[in-house]
Amino acid sequence: MKATEAKLLSFLQKSPQFIIPIYQRTYSWTPKECRQLWSDILRAGSSDAVSVHFIGSIVYIEQGLSQVTHQAPLLVIDGQQRLTTVSLLVEALARTLGDKEPVDGFSAAKLRHYYLSNPLESGDRYFKLLLSQTDNASLKAVIKNGEQPKEPSLRITQNFDLFSELIAEQKGDLVPVCRGLAKLVVVDVALSRDQDNPQLIFESMNSTGKELSQADLIRNFILMGLEPNLQTRLYEEFWRPMELDFGQEAYGTQFDSFMRHYLTAKTGDIPRESEVYEAFKDYSRTQAVVKAGIEALVKDIRAFAGHFCAMALGAEKDAALGLAFHDLRELKVDVAYPFLLELYHDYANKTLGAIDFEAAVRMVEAYVFRRAICAIPTNSMNKTFGSFGKVLKKDRYLESIKAHFLTLPSYRRFPSDDEFRRELPNRDLYNFRSRSYWLRRLENHGRKERVPVDEYTIEHILPQNPKLSDAWKQALGTEWERVQKQWLHTLGNLTLTGYNTEYSDRSFTEKRDMKGGFKESPLKLNSGLGKLETWNEAAIQKRAGQLAEQVVAVWAAPTLDADTLAAYQPKVDTEAAYTINDHPNLLTPGIRDVFSAFRKEVLALDPCVTEEFLKIYVAYKAETNFVDVVPQARRMLLTLNLPYAEIEDPKGLCRDVSAISRWGNGDVEVGIKSLDELPYVMGLVRLAYEHQMGDGVHE
Repeated sequence: MKATEAKLLSFLQKSPQFIIPIYQRTYSWTPKECRQLWSDILRAGSSDAVSVHFIGSIVYIEQGLSQVTHQAPLLVIDGQQRLTTVSLLVEALARTLGDKEPVDGFSAAKLRHYYLSNPLESGDRYFKLLLSQTDNASLKAVIKNGEQPKEPSLRITQNFDLFSELIAEQKGDLVPVCRGLAKLVVVDVALSRDQDNPQLIFESMNSTGKELSQADLIRNFILMGLEPNLQTRLYEEFWRPMELDFGQEAYGTQFDSFMRHYLTAKTGDIPRESEVYEAFKDYSRTQAVVKAGIEALVKDIRAFAGHFCAMALGAEKDAALGLAFHDLRELKVDVAYPFLLELYHDYANKTLGAIDFEAAVRMVEAYVFRRAICAIPTNSMNKTFGSFGKVLKKDRYLESIKAHFLTLPSYRRFPSDDEFRRELPNRDLYNFRSRSYWLRRLENHGRKERVPVDEYTIEHILPQNPKLSDAWKQALGTEWERVQKQWLHTLGNLTLTGYNTEYSDRSFTEKRDMKGGFKESPLKLNSGLGKLETWNEAAIQKRAGQLAEQVVAVWAAPTLDADTLAAYQPKVDTEAAYTINDHPNLLTPGIRDVFSAFRKEVLALDPCVTEEFLKIYVAYKAETNFVDVVPQARRMLLTLNLPYAEIEDPKGLCRDVSAISRWGNGDVEVGIKSLDELPYVMGLVRLAYEHQMGDGVHE
């Protein structure tokens, strides 16, 4: 490697051509990064005290051997964003300058001939910078002042327009711009083909500008080290079609999430958002993937990316499935994508039929919606769906999905009809995160001619205005304030209308009888309202009960007969049952009170926590054991099930037992022998519980 400091413009002038390899990400600087560069240029150009402004490094390797008659292009490993952005700025400046030369060397002709083109060359050799795919055609059109391609690069065109506007705002005072550009400095890093590893260098770069995404790193990791012909073929056959499927905007915002879901589906483990690249490298080095080869890996990613685009980006062609996926997107069920990716792959390979697949998607939707209505915490759902694929019996596909949903433990449970029905009437559904979703689903359930709910607004039958009219107060009775507060945003008081403005705060009878009122409404949600004489607490509760029955049917729970479900129930070992009496140390006067208080607080962490007495220790479980109690003569020894590095122990009471044999599950050990120690120890126990429940993993 050879690194030298260089003025950017001089570096551009002496270099024959820069080529961005196909494995590099597309041009991705946003107006934010462009405005920062512009600000830095103006600051440097306006002050004699600023001699240079460093903007990062340009790392490259010669594409081939240079000859006397022709210098080989430079293959850019790092620096595409800066090279492209400065090229856009230089072209915008050249168009404004025309024949003027406010600073020596800064005329339109010199800017283009020195820094943007090789004027004596033709074809691709004419351009100093060649990007990849859509970016390349758009940049060429900018440099040539020609027509943009049918699908232009959004970043290229937007940023060029931005620089044109910023230059126009200078009102002819372009000296600071020219001087600032002349002060830009880079580190010129030339790599040796024989001695340097471009991938390792690429990973270690901490360049200025927009940080590489996890997907960028993954693409480069796969393609960078390949022989050029194979690199090009894999990119064109598999990776480029993925980029096109996602589209320019979604590729930048959604591809990282897709890779996280893909790895979860493949491994059962959920990588942290910032560690997707490292998780992918680990996965790519597993025996099965190495044996299958790099082409099989890229082909598999391509297939699963297609599944993701169908579900998450609205690309599904089957009408029924497309509608089911649309509903999932409105409900924001991203956490289920690892499980759904596996289902879609089996659907694509004819292992799972379309009807059963749709039924499974609707089951996922019902599971998430019911839990939201029943206010069950969501922090375990990523693990629920991340490991769902492991329990599937693909010869009885839909049956096994139903059975697993029905056998999930209490905190991960599929809420029953009774629980769902009980919670529905009292829940605030107006401020629910997806209120248009549930109203649309309820209105259109069973309809062949769907109602365009987006054209309607949500109507509170009993108005939101705290200053109710005398007519409303009379209808609601002496407790009208309580009634309004308690039932305003609930199921029974909400509906849809196209006449929200006309309804305003009118009385119920006026809303009922006016033109377009409840009597004339074609919506199922308003069925029966036209026959009521008054609207009060009893009417709200009655309507809520009626709608709740419909809601239970729309978001239906899975059903299986008792014998079938029994075959899926986990086997319980009843022969080796232990009790507290098998642990006499817990019954001694000193320890008994400590254990009694401890178990009470642990079980109070969540209704899902269970206690199990084993031969050697007592286990407290959520997903699995998160703390185990080993009774000793003078204290209780606790084993916390989380990595030692993640414990927060300012008093230094914990011990790392990961490298030694011990009873219990986990890497952290701490003792407790008095009630005074209980509050601090319970803080440690909560960390172990939250670690297991997924609080440390971003969904």
